[in-house]
Amino acid sequence: MAYDLSYRRVLHRMGYYNYQRGLIYHHFDEEGSWNSHLNNCRAFIMKALKVYKPSRVTVLGSGWLLDFPLREISDTGTEVYLIDIVHPPEVREQVRELNKVTLIEDDISGGLIHEVWEKARRVFLFNRLKSPDEINVAEFSLQFDPGMLISLNIMTQLELLPLEFLKKRSGGDEEARLRFRQRVQENHLRFLKKHKSVLISDISEIITESSGRISEKPSVLVKLPEAEHTEEWTWHFEPKRPDYFRKKSDFRVKALMF
Repeated sequence: MAYDLSYRRVLHRMGYYNYQRGLIYHHFDEEGSWNSHLNNCRAFIMKALKVYKPSRVTVLGSGWLLDFPLREISDTGTEVYLIDIVHPPEVREQVRELNKVTLIEDDISGGLIHEVWEKARRVFLFNRLKSPDEINVAEFSLQFDPGMLISLNIMTQLELLPLEFLKKRSGGDEEARLRFRQRVQENHLRFLKKHKSVLISDISEIITESSGRISEKPSVLVKLPEAEHTEEWTWHFEPKRPDYFRKKSDFRVKALMF
């Protein structure tokens, strides 16, 4: 689908364009330290392609295609559908001459962005959203057979910007926000379970403070499905971060075929 101008303004107000650009700039700043994670993602997807032998793959959260082996899969003759809320112009140019590659702009959180915007944009006390529990979290759906689904480093990101918006524009405590995150993740998994799927996601954040203290907090708040094959690795997200920052983050990543 192609979003109209008013919806693109919503995406801008909620920070989606800045977030997308921020990711690619962060990648450049890290000077190659993401390469191990990106290569692991691409290799796992190619393994899944050999196992399932799909005639079509559909990627949820295709982003900048850093972690997706587009050229390798395209060369096999497999149809590729790339779905994201916004496709960068550079990606549009990259796929322009590739046969059997289709770009789709859609909210894979099931309309969560519009729902959060409509219910939380009011800031006056008398009509302020009382809690994230009032937000309806719908399951995503497609009007075509997606073949093999690939959820690519997106499951824990679906909640990120809507939740930041809710923190500023609604009431509710930390428990309500945790329930909101769980509902978003549960619906994403429910959709994936309906198809042959690959899930690649961070499952926890490892935080190293300037004092040397290390802590870990989960980013996946739901039970992951039983899988035919799994792999795990660490995504060194900020190893180049300057010392004057108080902390840096790495992520434990899990990849599953189910």
